Amino acid sequence: MGMVVMTYKVNPDSNVEDIDTDSIAQSIAGLATEDYDVQKIEIKPLAFGLKFVQVHVTMNDGEGLADAFEGQMSEIHGVGEIEVLSMGLI
Repeated sequence: MGMVVMTYKVNPDSNVEDIDTDSIAQSIAGLATEDYDVQKIEIKPLAFGLKFVQVHVTMNDGEGLADAFEGQMSEIHGVGEIEVLSMGLI
């Protein structure tokens, strides 16, 4: 089985006030397991002072693993839309 590297753009939930992108990033880093190697997390500017969290993660190329990781990220307080920026086999 191969490995997949994925890059996600995690936007804060616009309906929640005082969202801390640093705490979102720390919570995502805590999702690292033997199945998910969270390699890099960056906080990047979006627009008008807003920021988003960019996540680089490597995982096995197993069925449903990417969906499960996205589901775990979406359960974090303050997380809004999650977008896949890139995906590739390594």
